[in-house]
Amino acid sequence: MNLKSITLENFRNYEKADFLFDPGVNLIVGDNAQGKTNLLEAIAYLGSGKSFRAQKTSEMVRFHTDFGQMEGTVFSQDREQTLRFVLFGSARPRQIYRNGVKKKSAAELSGVLPTVLFCPEDLMMLKSGSSQRRRFSDLALCQLRPNYDAALAEYNRILEQKNRILKDQFDDPSIGAILPEYDTRLCQVGALLISYRSRFFQALGESAKRFHSQFSGGSEEFSLEYKTVSTVTDPFAPVQTITGQLMDHLSSHSRAERETGQCLTGPHKDDFTVRLSGIDLKVYGSQGQTRTSAISLKLAQRELMKREFGEEPVLLLDDVLSELDPGRQDFVLNQIVSGQVFITCCEPGRFTKLGKTIQIKKGTILEESIQQF
Repeated sequence: MNLKSITLENFRNYEKADFLFDPGVNLIVGDNAQGKTNLLEAIAYLGSGKSFRAQKTSEMVRFHTDFGQMEGTVFSQDREQTLRFVLFGSARPRQIYRNGVKKKSAAELSGVLPTVLFCPEDLMMLKSGSSQRRRFSDLALCQLRPNYDAALAEYNRILEQKNRILKDQFDDPSIGAILPEYDTRLCQVGALLISYRSRFFQALGESAKRFHSQFSGGSEEFSLEYKTVSTVTDPFAPVQTITGQLMDHLSSHSRAERETGQCLTGPHKDDFTVRLSGIDLKVYGSQGQTRTSAISLKLAQRELMKREFGEEPVLLLDDVLSELDPGRQDFVLNQIVSGQVFITCCEPGRFTKLGKTIQIKKGTILEESIQQF
């Protein structure tokens, strides 16, 4: 699997740019704020329909333009395919095309261009708040399981509606009568999310444990624990069982939710904990241990995606190597001997032997060169 080319038009700071890529390593070089991360964002978005930076689609459209688009040619699933997104600066829904045929959702692109991203923020993911860890797992699961993507979108929609009702009932108490309907549906969809997440974290933890063992020379034992609503005694139980346990938990919080005007509990509060030899990494881990563990999780994600799709996902390294010491840099580079890789950096010195170099300045390609091995 590899991305052969991508064309960007009115995307972030790119007015119009055409890129041709190497099937191996592509080094994206340029000063800060020139468009390197924007290019990686476009590649990741092309494969998943999700941005690792933007909350709204309109944020990715170039200033003072009505729409932007990206189109890529991918060799995947034993054939050449095209993917295209048209994004609008207004509230107008985006348009999605696969091989020239319009699609209803990004779920219909699943498996065509899976990507795994490293960025500097990920290196401290395990020390930050739970929202960043949920975002990591949600982005990974949405690529692996299109049905999870649909369930997550529905859960967030119901949750938003419920929160609105909880606020409105202060002015109109009668509106609270419809809350049980929303609670039931929230628990049904939430149980699906928990079922998907429990299996994902089990496989992710097992794979990350192997990578971390290599990283640490076997001196530390990596373990991952998925944490969800306390009444869910077995996240691997049938969805119907989990639904009932979520209902029990929600019922016990109903009074507090009405008093505070917000939904206080549910899978939207889920988290996971990493331990090294039994010690909680978030509380006691060093910076080096934290980064090593985060990298192990990302490499594990890549392994799971390769196992699922039968092809090596595209690996995106956004200025992450400069944040690592030489030993950790070497470990990461040793894991990318196969598949297509994109690396952004400000100074190419250490990586001059890698495949193709593309220099960017202010959203414009200045120079392209290919290094022969």
